[in-house]
Amino acid sequence: MESECVSVLPRVCEALTAPGRSLPDDTSLEKLLDWFTSLTEAGVSLLEACPCLLEFISTVGYNSSPDPSILSFTLKLTGLIAANEDSFQVLQEKPVLDLVFNVQHWQGAGLWEDPSVRIGWTWGLRTMLQHSKALSYFVEADFIEPLLQLQTDTSLFVASAANQTLAHMLISCQTVSSENRRMVTDQEHPTSTVETDKDSCAFVTTISEYLKKLLVPKENSELRQSQQVLKLLALLLAQVSSALREKLLLTVAESLEELVATEYSQLTLPLMDVILAAHSCDSDKCVPDQRITHLLSFMLNKRKPADLIHAAAAFLHSGYKDPVHTAQSARILLLPLHIVTGFHLLDTNIIDEHRVSMTDQLLNKTSCITMICVSLTNILQIAQMAPAFLPCPLGLIVSAVLSLLRLCNGNFSPSSAGCMKISRNVTRSGKVLKCALEALSALGNSSEVRVMLVEVFTLLINYLDNPDCEPTVLQKSYQVLVKWLSVCTDLSSITDQLRKDLIQVVRKRACDTRWEVRDSTVEFLGHLAGVRACQTSAGEVCNVSEDLLGGCCFSTPLLKDALRDSESYVRASAVSSLAQTLARSWQQGAALTQEQTEIVTQLLEILSQDTEGFARRAVVQYFTTWFFSCSSPTYISSLLMQSVCSVLSLGSTDLDWEVKVHTLKLAGLLLDHAFSGYPTYTKVLETHPTKLSPYVLMSSQTCALDTHTETHTEHVESDLVSVLNTLVEWGVISVLLSSLFDCDRPVALKACQLLIRLRDTVCPLSPSAQDATVALATDTKVSCELSGGGWAQEIRNILREKNQSQKEMSKQRSLDGADMLDFEGCGEAGMEHVMAESHTVCVSVCEVLRSLDLDEKLAILTQSSDHIHNSPLSLLQDILTASTTHTHPNLQPDQEVIVDCY
Repeated sequence: MESECVSVLPRVCEALTAPGRSLPDDTSLEKLLDWFTSLTEAGVSLLEACPCLLEFISTVGYNSSPDPSILSFTLKLTGLIAANEDSFQVLQEKPVLDLVFNVQHWQGAGLWEDPSVRIGWTWGLRTMLQHSKALSYFVEADFIEPLLQLQTDTSLFVASAANQTLAHMLISCQTVSSENRRMVTDQEHPTSTVETDKDSCAFVTTISEYLKKLLVPKENSELRQSQQVLKLLALLLAQVSSALREKLLLTVAESLEELVATEYSQLTLPLMDVILAAHSCDSDKCVPDQRITHLLSFMLNKRKPADLIHAAAAFLHSGYKDPVHTAQSARILLLPLHIVTGFHLLDTNIIDEHRVSMTDQLLNKTSCITMICVSLTNILQIAQMAPAFLPCPLGLIVSAVLSLLRLCNGNFSPSSAGCMKISRNVTRSGKVLKCALEALSALGNSSEVRVMLVEVFTLLINYLDNPDCEPTVLQKSYQVLVKWLSVCTDLSSITDQLRKDLIQVVRKRACDTRWEVRDSTVEFLGHLAGVRACQTSAGEVCNVSEDLLGGCCFSTPLLKDALRDSESYVRASAVSSLAQTLARSWQQGAALTQEQTEIVTQLLEILSQDTEGFARRAVVQYFTTWFFSCSSPTYISSLLMQSVCSVLSLGSTDLDWEVKVHTLKLAGLLLDHAFSGYPTYTKVLETHPTKLSPYVLMSSQTCALDTHTETHTEHVESDLVSVLNTLVEWGVISVLLSSLFDCDRPVALKACQLLIRLRDTVCPLSPSAQDATVALATDTKVSCELSGGGWAQEIRNILREKNQSQKEMSKQRSLDGADMLDFEGCGEAGMEHVMAESHTVCVSVCEVLRSLDLDEKLAILTQSSDHIHNSPLSLLQDILTASTTHTHPNLQPDQEVIVDCY
């Protein structure tokens, strides 16, 4: 612990306990507690390192009316200190524990009504219960009753904290008992061991009886109490040992059976959580299988329809592979779809038991929508089931979902008149519509339903063509269409008329008055271009976009027009979709068309003139994708390289930090490209395929074959100089250096990482003998220009200081008789230019890379700003300042000091 913090802490404790003082922000106390926690985790004894804390706790305990937030903090701090056995002994002897955790004392003072105090008491106890002495103290102090009362506290936060504390205590009991059994085996402290085991058993028995007593509500007002008890029971069953789990279940089994029979809808999901937690331990043979199975069967058979739906969904989401209940849950979830659409998804004999009651429930519009949505959202779980569990083929489920989508659109064609009233409940329901589209998307994964592509295709085009369709529904329809097209590789069944319909509706939606629709349409064109291979009616294999829309001939003009859209989101989506659309031609090295050349001009205009950052970011990513897609140097056109240089120049000076980060990613790609094959270079993007550069360095394999070391060194030196000069010409070096001094930390961090890679490749700090020769030759042959202001001036200052230091060292070595070293990589004349305040100077790239202390800068940039602004000393000083400020209420508003918060 820092000595400065130790010296300041007593004053902070005094300020916190001073009457009439309060903090403007409770988070300062939470941060202080976090600091103390980190110290204890590091093995520091708080009482030994900070003796003032004992006096602080005593002062708060004896105070009849402390601030609730400070009292809550004190309770948590006391528990933290008492988690250590030695410190616990000290606190108990004072006696601070009895003073601070006395519930009756704080109730009498009127402070127990504050939820923060109850939470502080609860979490303090939980933190303290780390050893057997603390558990014994808890039982002897009769804290069980107040902790149990807090399980159903009016504050959800308090009840949740109490639940977790009780679960922690039960787990601690079994841990302590296990340790004690080992101690008895070793014949150590047998008397205390028996007492501790006795306390643990008493505690477990008390908890079990409490749960049994409060599980079943006597009236509706006690439902919330039962919910909390069920949450606690589920938490315990999921975490405790098999022996303790069995004891709990045997105690509460009768209450659970009674509760299941009451059919309280509010308790359905909490009940299922408990039953499923018990069901999960069947493999351990720790509970009576028949009782748990009986409860589960009851939940999936004898409940009200809405409860059945939720119980079935909970079972499927649990992931258990119980053949009987899995198939039963699937039938229950498909029953609403069976009734509403009239499709016979289930055998009549199976569904007669629930059909009448569920039909009555579906006649109510609110219940109908809820039950149908639950059914649809679980279609994915049903589709993933083993065929043996499915009540009907998946193709029939797809047909039912398509029928439901038609009903949502107002197309009534139920197979029975009894479904008409229910069908009207789902008409124009946006909630049902979106759930049905999600279900249709999930069903597209199965190979057996791909024969239904034409039917799905037709329905989705009708939705896209519907003038009354909401933007979110249109977006979802586009997504489902792409999903089905991406898994159905055979498009031979798609008729020419359907292709024409799709082209017509896309062209219409691209000009929609609503920008959300235009944006979804533009995104669809890009996503469709990303769907690769498909089989056409002629048996050929081609891109899906080409087969359905005609490829670039159709998409590119629409996307090019969208670049001028009035909405920035649409412009950004158009740029991204253009990159996806043209990526294939880039990979194949196709010649650029006049249209693509015009697009480049528009994109550079967006990067330099667009007022919104979304589109500018997309432009930088477009050129990154283009460069990445060129799998061979012959595919890199002069237009691309000219554009990349412009993008680096514009992107590095953008006002949006994300644009600058994307620009640096492009710069990293250029480094990968330039140094491809160089043995000591670490690629920035490891997933990039190896691309040979026109300035590629000799590979390590080639180097191994060269028997003439001197010739090899000359080659590497020549290649290295060529690569560095090229990077300077492209503007990569200037971009990296300027970004290193950027005010946005992510930008500077990325630039620093790239510069370190560059430095370690061309001028390593500890080179081998051969690399040293190359690096020394490179030092004086590659230079870059530094302008007169900003980041360049900072570099010039660094070089000036470095030069002065080296001159002094050289003089000293000369006096000592040592040989003088020519360290100044850019030469004496070059350094004189740096010393002078000229407008532009040329300096050695390697000298700059060595002089910037990049490793130290990287360490600083990777640190969070909290290491300065939220340091423990800063926090303590803030608390002192804030408490002083609040002691003098006459301070002007502009004089008030606000404590740092998270």
